[in-house]
Amino acid sequence: MKISHFQTNKMEKITLFTLKTCPYCKQALAFMNTLFAEDPKYQALEIENIDEQERPDISEKYDYYLVPTFYIGEKKMHEGAATLDKVRGVFDAALVD
Repeated sequence: MKISHFQTNKMEKITLFTLKTCPYCKQALAFMNTLFAEDPKYQALEIENIDEQERPDISEKYDYYLVPTFYIGEKKMHEGAATLDKVRGVFDAALVD
């Protein structure tokens, strides 16, 4: 599931691993929506949300244990329960100068 479809050369793709039943994943998605509303620059990020149960073929290629887990490229940026500031940090890291 793509959360945003707009991409420029100044941004790196974020891959987010979640589970539908995970309360921390729902909270992370709510934080993401808060950030999208707060700052238009975040709306331009390319984010792929992968449900690990629906796409084990993809999730098994990554090294993580907890969800939600955020990657930028192949670098793990955050794993487990997130805060608004942690999600903002991932978003800011994806905005390449």
